[in-house]
Amino acid sequence: MQDLTLYSGDPLTPGVGAVPGAKRLALKDAKTLLKIPVLPISYADAEPLLAALGGRVAPAAWRGGLPLTYHIGPGPAQVHMKVLSDWNQKPIYDVVAKIKGSDEPDRWIVRGNHHDGWVFGAMDPLAGQVALMAEAKSIGKLLKEGWRPRRTLVYSSWDGEEPGLLGSTEWAEQHAAELKVKAVMYVNSDTNGRGFLQAEGSHALQHFVSEVARDVKDPETGASVLTRALAHRRVSAYDSAGFGDSAARAGANGDLVLGALGSGSDYTPFLQHLGINSVNLGFEGESQYGVYHSAYDSFDHYRRFVDPTFEYGVALAKVAGRIMLRASQAQLIPVHESDFAASIAGYDEELHKLADGMRGKTRELAKLQDDESYKLTTNPDYPRSPPPRVADVPYLNFAELDNAVAKLEQSAKAFDQEYARLDAAGDTAGSTERERVNSSLTILEQNLTDSQGLPGREWYQHMIYAPGLHTGYGVKTLPGIREAIEERRWDEANQYIGVVSRALNNYSARMDRAIAAP
Repeated sequence: MQDLTLYSGDPLTPGVGAVPGAKRLALKDAKTLLKIPVLPISYADAEPLLAALGGRVAPAAWRGGLPLTYHIGPGPAQVHMKVLSDWNQKPIYDVVAKIKGSDEPDRWIVRGNHHDGWVFGAMDPLAGQVALMAEAKSIGKLLKEGWRPRRTLVYSSWDGEEPGLLGSTEWAEQHAAELKVKAVMYVNSDTNGRGFLQAEGSHALQHFVSEVARDVKDPETGASVLTRALAHRRVSAYDSAGFGDSAARAGANGDLVLGALGSGSDYTPFLQHLGINSVNLGFEGESQYGVYHSAYDSFDHYRRFVDPTFEYGVALAKVAGRIMLRASQAQLIPVHESDFAASIAGYDEELHKLADGMRGKTRELAKLQDDESYKLTTNPDYPRSPPPRVADVPYLNFAELDNAVAKLEQSAKAFDQEYARLDAAGDTAGSTERERVNSSLTILEQNLTDSQGLPGREWYQHMIYAPGLHTGYGVKTLPGIREAIEERRWDEANQYIGVVSRALNNYSARMDRAIAAP
């Protein structure tokens, strides 16, 4: 158990590859290693401990499904716990294969899935790993027939993902300088089930991923996996009465709106540490996942209950394989920057609403405290203090961010127009123009990083996407600003408004230079 919201990978080598001779921290200095011992246990082991608790009956939201009355303690029983931890180092094994590009060998399209699992790991990760292997086998056959990609393909099978994204993080850290120059895109998968395509990633890839999904047939319905995924989102939004849910709306041209990436899989070091365009793929929704990280995640369970015909493994290989082939073959690196700009505008609007909502709620709390509403409504059997009084929410200086977002939208529109012109021209377009655009796109995402990182966790350097400090794998967009507002750190919020604004302006300026006349 470690705190991956600070950094992923080997707890003793943050920021550098854990290779022989690497400088290692002392165990006591590793920030991600928790100081209080933590061990997940089964419900059978938890039951006698929970049954021994006295004190108040637990609130409804704290109760589980065991046949006992849940109490919150303290005591009266005492438990003696003995903790034995093995701190020895063990080797892990990444498998990395490359097909050198014919025209642009120093631009890499990287594909990854991990091969280690808790116990058998049929669904997590081997369902995704099998799809990756199917892609590699097919591409290997093309290679034997004389085909070569324009750009270099890198296929990676990571080890040590489950204990903390070890294999991918250490490889990315070890090769960070080279990846920042060469890596165009990272394509990740992990678990795979049956049902609906789930895709999250850098929003400039939204249209590209949707184009691919439009060309792959869903095994059960015969419709495209894009059509089925969009239908699933609309139905889910209706069933939950979330009619305004942005995830349910189709993007421009009926595209699938990508989710933002938090953490929990091997894309983390590539996107959030190095600033490499990334996408995460998998099918889910029709198979229950009660076997997660357990001994029941077996081949027999997968064959009987998850994907009996293995057709969704084939579908994943078709989606990810097409992304790899098209990204490696296209004369122009596939992007649509207006999708990214629209996403940022939405996040900016959310921050305004967050601050305004907190301001209104703070004022309402003050009224409730002043007129003693909490005192009048307390239960004398279980008295509780009112929430602490908090200072008013100031008006933050969003002008710099709003201006940066407006500039981003303007630059993205101009970039997409020039991109479309070059794309339509094909071979008749000047190679110098295409190369200038591709050179910019290779490193464009890195403009969204800041070397100082996020507050208290400098390893996370992406200013747009990060796992929340208190949300586990769950994403926080524009995290430096959003979390500062949520935690009422107003000076920090204004500081990161400036940091994010500068990153967005750098991003816009890079696009402007890419399409500027020589």
